[in-house]
Amino acid sequence: MKIRLTLLTASLLLAHQAMAKDVSLSTARDIANTTTPASESQAFDALENQSLAALRAALKGDGAKVERERLEKASQSAKQADTAWLKASGYDFKVKDNQQAGIELLSSFNKLPASELEANLNTVEKINLDATQGLRHQALADAEGISYLYFLSDALGPRLGKAFITAYDKGELGKAAALIKASEVSTGAAKKHFDYKRPFLIQGNTIHQVPDDVVVKDNKPYSAEGGSFPSGHTNTGYTDALLMAEMIPERFDSLVERGARYGYSRIVLGVHYPLDVMGSRMVAQRNVAHYLNDPRYRALFNEARDQLRVALEKECGTSLAECAKTVGKDDPYRDPAMKEFYRFTMSYDLPQQKGKAQPVKVPEGAEVLLEAALPNLSAAARRELMVKTALPDGYPLSGETADQNFWQRLNLSAAYATAHKAK
Repeated sequence: MKIRLTLLTASLLLAHQAMAKDVSLSTARDIANTTTPASESQAFDALENQSLAALRAALKGDGAKVERERLEKASQSAKQADTAWLKASGYDFKVKDNQQAGIELLSSFNKLPASELEANLNTVEKINLDATQGLRHQALADAEGISYLYFLSDALGPRLGKAFITAYDKGELGKAAALIKASEVSTGAAKKHFDYKRPFLIQGNTIHQVPDDVVVKDNKPYSAEGGSFPSGHTNTGYTDALLMAEMIPERFDSLVERGARYGYSRIVLGVHYPLDVMGSRMVAQRNVAHYLNDPRYRALFNEARDQLRVALEKECGTSLAECAKTVGKDDPYRDPAMKEFYRFTMSYDLPQQKGKAQPVKVPEGAEVLLEAALPNLSAAARRELMVKTALPDGYPLSGETADQNFWQRLNLSAAYATAHKAK
């Protein structure tokens, strides 16, 4: 045991030192591009095409083609999501309470200096203008697929990803589909509270609004309404990805990174700033941990998880562990570079305020987020991982309170990778 703890401590220190290296905007773009239809893997491209085709079929419904008017009203079908089961449970998600907690968590946004807000705009302009066609196509699919879970398939690898889409459309994942979507705490109240204009509405901006030639295929420039901070789509992406990661811990790292990748798509489209995405990551992490620590929610979660895992094994024709295995270059979300990309999305290279670092204090129960992925570690060891692999202090939104500082700096991807290196 002493040897194992020593190895873990040494690995933690090395990981913490490595995180000090920032990834450039261009490097992040190139990494993200490997997870688009521009991937060099035919198997991954086939999965992306299957996911997009399934999304378009769901959006089309009984119509002859995908109509833009249907997008705002789109939702999972009764076959896909067992909403009757969830409604019968009578569970209270306490949305307003959680929305207020999110507003408080992000309150440091109002104290950011003008220089950081300027850097925020400059960064979205650069990412948006330098985006590849593959990134833009993936961003459009991510945007219009917000009401469904198809986007999670590419983080599962070609084999499990295909099984996931099949099981989802057969209605075999109904409880998980219903619970995950119901767990998304709307950012609407926060958007009204902070009342920040989207980047393409700022006077003198250079944002390129991307024509839709992927989902609706009417070449209408993609746009968005309402406030910018925080990002509603990113909140959805992170919440869905993190809950799925808790249900399929065999793909924990890939799914967590898919949440980050989903947020990046919002910047590619020029409808959100880095701070919008960063703030939603914080809120989504907090909300998922909050729910998983509620015994009543946990009972529903366990029931949904068990149904999902049985269904996926059935579709795979083998164990979930076997079906989830990495398949070389056909599995870009398992490329080590995605760890660097995740680290990049925690700060987007925005200015770091130098000075005395605030110590990381793990909120009670936050370690639940690593419980499924690292079942052999004690709660104390998981908390230690969170502290040792945290993002360096001083980046925007790390704020002044212990909770703000923790949720901004929590690096789940690094914590998971560090624990596995120590084995």
